[in-house]
Amino acid sequence: MSLDPYFSSSSKVWAERDWVFEIEDLGYAGWEIVADGNYRLEIPENFAAIREILESTGLLATVHAPYSDLNLASLNYPIWRESIRQICSCIHLAADLTDRVTIHPGFVSPVGKLVPDKVWEVQKTALVEIGRYAEDHGVLACVENMISIKDFLCRYPEEILGLTEGIPGIGITFDLGHANTNGLVDAFLRYIGEFDHMHIHDNHGQSDEHLALGDGAIAWEKVGPAIARGYSGVVVVEGRTLEEARRSLAAFRKWFV
Repeated sequence: MSLDPYFSSSSKVWAERDWVFEIEDLGYAGWEIVADGNYRLEIPENFAAIREILESTGLLATVHAPYSDLNLASLNYPIWRESIRQICSCIHLAADLTDRVTIHPGFVSPVGKLVPDKVWEVQKTALVEIGRYAEDHGVLACVENMISIKDFLCRYPEEILGLTEGIPGIGITFDLGHANTNGLVDAFLRYIGEFDHMHIHDNHGQSDEHLALGDGAIAWEKVGPAIARGYSGVVVVEGRTLEEARRSLAAFRKWFV
């Protein structure tokens, strides 16, 4: 199957944008824009600069919607509404750049722990609204599986598949590094054909370290071929530095065959 390597770095959301030009020089096909900090799309000068980078390079794009301080499963109604508004605003602008936007699911608040069924209900209601908006704009909004923090939703494959099933405009971003923090890489790989977008990075299974491929404990010699057999599309390497981007791309070309 065909795999297209992109690079993304959430650690650079406050950095100047010069580093992005080097992604193409390293050999990546595209850039996943983390739409936060100096890269928030609703700020006109940010959007113009991002568009100029894409037009002056051969880079394709996907977008990661903002997630800081947002909660699509919040039982505090104004926060819930604002979270949906910001995601939809990002989708509206991202539609000029891509047809894939990754979104984070919500998390369980202290009050939400008293009514967990209500938390899942409001999360699903949010996705129905976001999905409708995304579909109207030609975008697939892809919910991402989360790291091993117990209050996060969608840590398990059955959770994210069940939550997103049957909602128009909603897909799934499989984050392999996040799955590894939960000890669930193999469990997620059983559903590899169900995923619409992908993030990869390494860690030692305890925390979300975002290491270069090969620097942690993930068995890439096993995982890479399994993904290459069962998935086709964009694979976003998430890293911290351009040096890690270089090493990760070399590992990707070695193992994802």
